[in-house]
Amino acid sequence: MLPRTMTAISIARAGGPEVLQPATRPVPEPEAGKVLIKVAFAGINRHDCGQRRRGFGPPGATDIPGLEVAGEVVATGAGVTRWKPGDRVCALVNGGGYAQYCIAAEPITLPIPAGFDLKQAAALPEALFTAWLNVFMLGRLKTGEWLLVHGGSGGVGTTAIQLARLEGANVVATAGSPAKCDACVKLGAASAINYREQDFVAGVKQATGGHGADVILDMVGGTYATRNLAALATDGRLIHLSGGDGAEFCVPVSAIMSKRAVVTGSQLRASPPALKIEIARQVVDQVWPHLGSRVTPIIDSVMPLARVSDAHARMESSVHIGKILLEVAH
Repeated sequence: MLPRTMTAISIARAGGPEVLQPATRPVPEPEAGKVLIKVAFAGINRHDCGQRRRGFGPPGATDIPGLEVAGEVVATGAGVTRWKPGDRVCALVNGGGYAQYCIAAEPITLPIPAGFDLKQAAALPEALFTAWLNVFMLGRLKTGEWLLVHGGSGGVGTTAIQLARLEGANVVATAGSPAKCDACVKLGAASAINYREQDFVAGVKQATGGHGADVILDMVGGTYATRNLAALATDGRLIHLSGGDGAEFCVPVSAIMSKRAVVTGSQLRASPPALKIEIARQVVDQVWPHLGSRVTPIIDSVMPLARVSDAHARMESSVHIGKILLEVAH
């Protein structure tokens, strides 16, 4: 018998980490095509921090933050055939992860990889979906090409490095400390550039023998626009994951034309369900067999749900390497 209420994290008002507060909410009921997951662990992502600073999420979505969870299916909606109560799963969710129970869509609820526990599995969905969509589906990274990953030591960055190496591509990463650079190299980056001490354009040119980066994964925003194009190879693809500090992308059109550059980006949460389903299909087919061997989630820290404010503060301090997780007690 499921309880009628649960503990969830609410955003009391727009502000800093301290505005995240526990609240009692009704346990949601899964609609057709959805499953209800008893959450064991939930991932922290920068999108959650942005939602907290704004004080609200996308229209029509739950106001509870959290975009990825791992746990046990406890109820299913009409038409669900892939999952049944008792199945252990991880899922990309459209909010609601910071809670004891969370709704997920059946097609983007994924099996726990062989040999993984729920903690490891909770670190997978958001980083894997984001890295796969941007590096491969939009960036079209190929064997032998060069990928530049800005923020290589974060959850998406550490995943992107490993996926690129799995594909047989080469990686240059940027990070903000020697320890973070070391982490990137240990994951397979050919070179890691401390952007506080070295110009990354020169570093990329040196690492690639003057070729430049075929794909650049940018989490900073318009601030790097000119330098990213300088570091980009001819026919390169520049992919933005974040608006960063809000700076506009301002470069001479001739700089794009001279490189025949493709400049694009994505917002995973706002993507249509059909795209998320396709990402899930490709990830399970091409990455799942290698999880635990050639691709392993890097977990920085795990905090109880009651310390969600501390988890957000750690995320925003940028001292972390890999994923920050919340452990959800029942």
